[in-house]
Amino acid sequence: MARTENDTWDLGNSVGATATGVAVGRALASRSPDPLINDPYAEPLVRAVGVDFFTQLASGELDPAQVDDNGSFGMVGMGAMMGLRTRFFDEFFVAAADAGIRQAVILASGLDARAYRLPWPVGTTVFEIDQAGVIDFKIATLTELGATPTADLRPVSVDLRHDWPAALRATGHDPSKPTAWSAEGLMPFLPADAQDRLLDNITALSPAGSQLATENLQGTGDTVQTMADRMREVTDQWREHGFDIEMTDLWYAGERNDVVDYLAAHGWTTSATGVPELAGAYGLSLPPRPTDKEETLSAMHYVIATRT
Repeated sequence: MARTENDTWDLGNSVGATATGVAVGRALASRSPDPLINDPYAEPLVRAVGVDFFTQLASGELDPAQVDDNGSFGMVGMGAMMGLRTRFFDEFFVAAADAGIRQAVILASGLDARAYRLPWPVGTTVFEIDQAGVIDFKIATLTELGATPTADLRPVSVDLRHDWPAALRATGHDPSKPTAWSAEGLMPFLPADAQDRLLDNITALSPAGSQLATENLQGTGDTVQTMADRMREVTDQWREHGFDIEMTDLWYAGERNDVVDYLAAHGWTTSATGVPELAGAYGLSLPPRPTDKEETLSAMHYVIATRT
């Protein structure tokens, strides 16, 4: 079903199911022979959501190589890509903390458990922004597991389409102090104007020394359509294993501003690393990719920006 301006979801459908799928990827990455990450909460969070197909994959009951023809959108590729992506954002937050930043904001936090598993320095406050149902579910599940945050965790229950800066400030965020921001796996799910507003709001809340980690998808019009087409192909194969969630047409196609260029024009110094280069730096071998179907891999760049 195509996105609409005020659509809603939970962790078992639509955009929410992508957050669960990402957690499946983190569980697969954590179980790989030479893991880039260790996320002990990914699998139990997926299990708690209750989508049987995702649970079987996250727990190891179902071999990801048997559910589709792989590639970057397939389940084998998902484990590799989520390991790489998660490691990138983990290292970003650790480096920002080492640089003295003591405020972190995770936008659209989903089932992200960094507030519980990263070694945050004493005095660090982590703000997680997402819809109330997602936030409440994750906190309740992790509390039941006996997990405790490793920082001062402050949930901010608000939809990013609403006035999230006001909600963030009301929860204790200090816009006069540097902040480390993450917008992970988020931009294609926003309309073009909403992406600009998000970056504008981040900029307004970021004094000099603030940092942002995000992704940039070049050639967004055609590339987003390729993403949707490829996702439709693999989910059709997943249905043979009982998967019954609609996860196509979730991204907003059409032209939009290049994230790197937009940030550079608004007072940020940026660096961008392509997926193959980042994989090489981590010593990760990505699954083989049919060149006619995996244009999105070369179009994706991971970005770190610093407010100047």
